[in-house]
Amino acid sequence: MAFPSFPVSVLWTLGSLTILWASVQSNVLLEDDPFQPVTTDETVSVGGTVTLTCRVMESDNSSLQWSNTAQQTLYFGDKRALRDNRIQLHRSTPTELSITIGEVQLTDDGDYTCSIFTKPIRTARATVTVLGVPGKPQILTNNDAVQEGGTITLICTSSGGKPAAKLRWYRGDTDLTGSTETVQADPDGRTFTVQSELQLTVTRDDNKASIGCAVDHPSLTGGNEKTETELSVLFSPSVSIQPQNDLPREGEKFSLECIGTGNPDPSPSAFLWEKKDGSLSSLVKVDESFLRFEALNKSDNGVYLCQVDNGIGKGVGDYTLLVQDPTAMTNQSGVDHAVIGGVVAVIVFILLCLLIVLGRYLIRHKGTYLTHEAKGSDDAPDADTAIINAEGGHSGADDKKEYFI
Repeated sequence: MAFPSFPVSVLWTLGSLTILWASVQSNVLLEDDPFQPVTTDETVSVGGTVTLTCRVMESDNSSLQWSNTAQQTLYFGDKRALRDNRIQLHRSTPTELSITIGEVQLTDDGDYTCSIFTKPIRTARATVTVLGVPGKPQILTNNDAVQEGGTITLICTSSGGKPAAKLRWYRGDTDLTGSTETVQADPDGRTFTVQSELQLTVTRDDNKASIGCAVDHPSLTGGNEKTETELSVLFSPSVSIQPQNDLPREGEKFSLECIGTGNPDPSPSAFLWEKKDGSLSSLVKVDESFLRFEALNKSDNGVYLCQVDNGIGKGVGDYTLLVQDPTAMTNQSGVDHAVIGGVVAVIVFILLCLLIVLGRYLIRHKGTYLTHEAKGSDDAPDADTAIINAEGGHSGADDKKEYFI
């Protein structure tokens, strides 16, 4: 049957009474009742849109109605009953009533009721679960830097999740274990704040390592929210000494560079040079991280030490100096001479091959010349004629030709 248009207040009152009436009905409705409404539960994240659909198999021209969690009528057939622009009619037919709720809020969470005004009135419930989206995790640390061998504490926090989110620590592609997690309800009473604490015993290899915290939550369909922080580990310097070249020769200038790597980096004044079992020559100059020799002497032979102090600790490196004679050749020069010798040998070999080929060519053509030269004496009647023929008498043979007509 068709219903006339009612004022909003009347529709609210009517809807509330019908729901109350349906709740006290003692009739047992069978599952195959063609007039029994059918609904489905829905899950939506805050800010999203949810569609509520109510269907019946058959219609006796009775209207379907949707009511909210407070039993306020939202739609009665295709008639809007609640002035909330977030709620819109999606589809209305004799056997279906679908509505949408946009810009979903946490307060929209709960049970919604679909009713059909038959005798008796039949109802069905649809539970809308609204997910609170957790905020991007924030990482705090109990100190900015920790010395090698110490323990650093990292705290990751994320608020606004409903249900409570899960926090996960990682380094690169590896998950880190051993964290402890606490959950606390937010002031609104609907969402939760999650906090995870991770303790790490660090070495110098952990300096500048990136540690991340990720939030796992069903509302984050586009991927986990992540935050990363870089560790700062303080450690004493590692020291090495780099020579100017590999062949220190007597009489030449020479230098050693002391390289210290630590956290923090050592200052230029933190380098201390000394000679083991001796003292530095007056011709040796200390220039911060460099030790410079103005003119090498064999008396400079020995072990040189460089000590570096960066405030966290000290590191020492050593280098054994062995001064060579001025005529000493570097290994590299030996390699260069070997390469040059090889190239010269190849060139000589190619020239020899060319000479052999050229000699064979000349010998072959000389034999051919002699053979043609000897042809002049084949038909000569005497020695004089043979000599004449050999010296070019072929043209004379042409003169001796006779022609008969």
